[in-house]
Amino acid sequence: MTITSAMPKAKQRKTQTRTKRVSSLPAIKLSQLPPSHIDLRQPLKAVLVCEYCKTWCPITGMRDKVQKLVPHHKGEAGVADAVRCRGSNRRVEFDMTIPEWFQALTDAVKEASSRQATTVLPKAFSPQTDRTLRARAERTPAGRLADWDAALRHVADTDKNRRVVPAGDAPTEGPAVPLETLHPKRSTR
Repeated sequence: MTITSAMPKAKQRKTQTRTKRVSSLPAIKLSQLPPSHIDLRQPLKAVLVCEYCKTWCPITGMRDKVQKLVPHHKGEAGVADAVRCRGSNRRVEFDMTIPEWFQALTDAVKEASSRQATTVLPKAFSPQTDRTLRARAERTPAGRLADWDAALRHVADTDKNRRVVPAGDAPTEGPAVPLETLHPKRSTR
């Protein structure tokens, strides 16, 4: 995709959001989220998945009293104006420690890896299909060659019949073929 001067540019933002606004929605409790939707590996740069727009959003105020999600947009492509997500500035309650989160994450990974894929059973064959497949499996190269030789004779006969031109200059069935080029006359109004 080429960039033209008509394309909108993202506005330069501050590195740290300094707003006192807090969303009126209830606070997000980390223990209620799936552990795979939280990333606390770098505690000062913690992120989680916003439940409204399903994007990864940083958590601000890690050194302050109130931790909340960064104000963010829905991120829909092709929308003229940026639409603020409902999850912006929503408070985050750390009701679990980082070791507890890490343990929950490793347990979730072990549980997911222990699941086995179900075996897909093939659809049952009809008796005719079963007979055909068995006959194909039992054929030998010599039998296949004999089948090709028999088919080649039929193909040669069909080609010979196609080359035969019928007697006369016109087809025996169907409408007569016009011999003059038709030129429709235009009406003058």
